[in-house]
Amino acid sequence: MPPSGLPAAPRKLYAKRADIFPRAIDGFYRRLKWLVMAVTLAIYYVTPWLRWDRGPYAPDQAVLVDLAHRRFYFFSIEIWPHEFYYVAGLLVMAGIGLFLVTTTVGRAWCGYACPQTVWTDLFLHIERAIDGDRNAQLRLKRAPWTAGKIGRRLLKHGSWLLVGLVTGGAWVFYFADAPTLAHDLVTGQAAYVAYATIAILTATTYVFGGFMREQVCLYMCPWPRIQGAMLDERSLIVTYKDWRGEPRSHGVKRSEDSGDCIDCQACVQVCPVGIDIRDGAQFACITCALCIDACDQVMDKVGRPRGLIDYATLEDCKAEAAGAPPVPVIRSLLRPRTLIYFGIWGAIGLTMIFALGARTRLDLATAHDRNPLWVQLSDGDVRNAYTIKIRNMESRPRTLQLTMDGLDRGVMWDSLSDAGAAGRTLSVTAAPDRVEEHRIYVRAPGDGPATEDFHFTVAATDGSPDRAAEEARFDRPEKQP
Repeated sequence: MPPSGLPAAPRKLYAKRADIFPRAIDGFYRRLKWLVMAVTLAIYYVTPWLRWDRGPYAPDQAVLVDLAHRRFYFFSIEIWPHEFYYVAGLLVMAGIGLFLVTTTVGRAWCGYACPQTVWTDLFLHIERAIDGDRNAQLRLKRAPWTAGKIGRRLLKHGSWLLVGLVTGGAWVFYFADAPTLAHDLVTGQAAYVAYATIAILTATTYVFGGFMREQVCLYMCPWPRIQGAMLDERSLIVTYKDWRGEPRSHGVKRSEDSGDCIDCQACVQVCPVGIDIRDGAQFACITCALCIDACDQVMDKVGRPRGLIDYATLEDCKAEAAGAPPVPVIRSLLRPRTLIYFGIWGAIGLTMIFALGARTRLDLATAHDRNPLWVQLSDGDVRNAYTIKIRNMESRPRTLQLTMDGLDRGVMWDSLSDAGAAGRTLSVTAAPDRVEEHRIYVRAPGDGPATEDFHFTVAATDGSPDRAAEEARFDRPEKQP
């Protein structure tokens, strides 16, 4: 209670972020993070430079999002705008895969492969290389501003900006031919949007990886809040085994009733989000497992068994605390929930693979002229006009055959040929990777019904099974009673 007559102190609803300086650690999980970081960064930076020969009519960049021509190339796969459902399928698979991973091994994606984690980890290593490890960074922070400190800060932030620049530059290479765009960027000939995109991505990488770090995971990412619904008693998560570690001895000297934890704070000092895993499961934990490496090293030094902090399920913890044998890991992985996720994930993947293999590389669309619907010719026949769009989705020119199916005694010809050469079939040439329009005229006797349905069919003449059909309507003048 405040003294009588004095107002109560205002309650603070905002706490300033405390700087986190994780200590360097070596161990199995640290080396695993090194491997994942190297692989993911290599994939991101190198992929735009990979070449893939698609012939003389298509780009030779292996992975390319060609916005100008509305194409997505992924090695031998080419996705057109009307096939965007493949991209949607991949996004659905990614979401279900994230559910599957979280259900089985917690936030392993967040701890190892999430872009925010990977680039933050890279920035942390750059910071340690320049400023030193945790203790050196703390001393440097408290030190006065000298020429040495200013030089270190300039070198560190310059390195961070360089990483951000390379990151933004690598991203734009996915949307244009990488060697050509690189030359244009250096010579100042690239489009303004390329420079603007690189500048934005450089700034976001610099800010997110260098300054915000764990704040992105805690406050911007929705997944920490969702993960609670994904976890159950058989999910593997990083766990402090309190029945074994408590009570803590607060030093190497232990009494008979002391637990294995000596309260060395090693697990806290290596944590990139600054939490104490001994407080129990927390939404802030990204399951990077660096605290396991740190604790195992301490247990080795004090002569106690490893695993005080370890990957474990709640079911395992209850069994171990009761002295029962642990539940086999395979049982934790193979349970109805994970099998359902995996089944859905696999079914979507297999369906997409089948659809990719079975899809035709031809498409046909027909539009009937509305004004006029029909033209009465001098001999009594009726003529209708159509605009036909043929989409050749192969990276080579093709000779195709357009055929009329139905409309008895009807013939057709295109706008480039004479009506005297009309017939039931028409040979057309389709340019590679392009949609071409053809103006088609259809003629039929005028003594038929007012409306009659038939089909246009286009087929490849090179032995390919590609074939497409489109329903059309032939209109005649209504008969007078």
